[in-house]
Amino acid sequence: MYLKNVRYAVFGCGNREYGDNFNRAGRELDAQLARMGGERLARRCDGDEASGRMEKQFEEWGEKVIRRLSNSTASSGDDAAHSRVGVAEERDQSEYASEGEDDEGGASAAGSEDGQDMEDIAEGEGGEKKEMVTDALRGALTKQGYKILGSHSGVKLCRWTKAMLRGRGGCYKHTFYGIESHRCMETTPSLACANKCTFCWRHHTNPVGKTWRWQMDDPLELVEAAVSEHCKMVKQMKGVPGVLPEKLEEGMNPKHCALSLVGEPIMYPEIGKFVSELHSRKISTFLVTNAQFPEAITNLPPITQLYVSVDAATPETLKAIDRPLFADYWDRFIGSLTSLKDKQQRTVYRLTLVSGWNMEEVAAYAKLIDLGQPDFIEIKGVTYCGSSDASSLTMKNVPYHKDVCEFGEAIVNLRRRENGEEEYGLACEHAHSCCILLARTDRYKIDDEWYTWIDYDKFQTLVASGEKFKALDYIERTPSWATYGAEEAGFDPEQTRHRKVRNHPGKLTSDEPPE
Repeated sequence: MYLKNVRYAVFGCGNREYGDNFNRAGRELDAQLARMGGERLARRCDGDEASGRMEKQFEEWGEKVIRRLSNSTASSGDDAAHSRVGVAEERDQSEYASEGEDDEGGASAAGSEDGQDMEDIAEGEGGEKKEMVTDALRGALTKQGYKILGSHSGVKLCRWTKAMLRGRGGCYKHTFYGIESHRCMETTPSLACANKCTFCWRHHTNPVGKTWRWQMDDPLELVEAAVSEHCKMVKQMKGVPGVLPEKLEEGMNPKHCALSLVGEPIMYPEIGKFVSELHSRKISTFLVTNAQFPEAITNLPPITQLYVSVDAATPETLKAIDRPLFADYWDRFIGSLTSLKDKQQRTVYRLTLVSGWNMEEVAAYAKLIDLGQPDFIEIKGVTYCGSSDASSLTMKNVPYHKDVCEFGEAIVNLRRRENGEEEYGLACEHAHSCCILLARTDRYKIDDEWYTWIDYDKFQTLVASGEKFKALDYIERTPSWATYGAEEAGFDPEQTRHRKVRNHPGKLTSDEPPE
């Protein structure tokens, strides 16, 4: 009994959406301490992030721990009471860790120290739907620069929007598809997501969920709020050194919307109306989904360009990288890819390469192309967003641009060998973003020239007509500077390349990442 004279209390922090793994770390720690002879000072409390009251849970539990600690200090006669709270009998760790056979009735009954029913994480005391954004979440996201819209949406000014306002270059979508980065609004109608990806650049401050169980805001009101808040942030750029007046004026009239800010946009039940409202305002849509809602993908109305994140090529790697909530995550992933095949719009596989995690799966990735037969395949090196308790990634996991290029070349070669012809070609690159684009040669390479850019006015005309149309109905020729292997490496020559003098020993002067 190594901890015979040690008293302890455990408060676990978790999210009930993870099912059997809810607060697993806290349960196992509690079991281990008990098996080693520790004296449980108070019943373990399984804090539930999804309940929206985890801070309150901790306060209530902490008060009880303090009272018991004070009582035990004041009187040694409380030993008997302590034993009732629990010096646990020795049991197998698996018994403590298993759902439903926990020492206090299982995790399902240990969600809060006071026994509050947490079964419906999104319902308040009166049974009404709760808001997705709690006060704590609102504070965390606001601190990161988000503008919260209603009860479940957000908008933020992209660093590339700021860059092009100063004439310092555009994002990879400007290079690949011809968007005007200074006129692009980045937003989401759902801050919630069904994954906890290791490389998420939002540091997991957003909520998670498998179904929509919160209050729901009107889609038209959300679009209005998003545009309004976006324009306010653009207007605040006035007076910033280098901002070009003509670009600022254009930026006040957004023309593109990247539905990839944070969370899973297609979780929002009214995503169809949300997208249609954007189109009615002549705003193009670039929607990114995490490949866990295949039925929602099938039901989507026409999108300017529809992305599916393909973060791994095997069930094991996908689970390790995306950390999905769904137990049937792989079936959902395969279903999401397959659903792209029947879409008549522009479809994209987005591959995020993480060195040491998924870059050895080239052949498996190439095989997945058969499922969705996407128009494009974006391959991008993971962006390191700093250290985080929620991720073990370091700079060692960030591949070089040449590594990304070699991966893309390998995909092209594998598909050529399998089909006997060049199915996909290396179309574009944006070296600054460590990103390249593969495109179908039978659709987007005409007379030996690439046509990956979009005729946005033509797209809006087609949508407004109400008639069926195909992706090839709104293509536009890709300029030479944007093509793969061009000396500009994806940097628009009409922009001004800004160099930042670095003072770090051993570091070479390089392009300044846009602020």
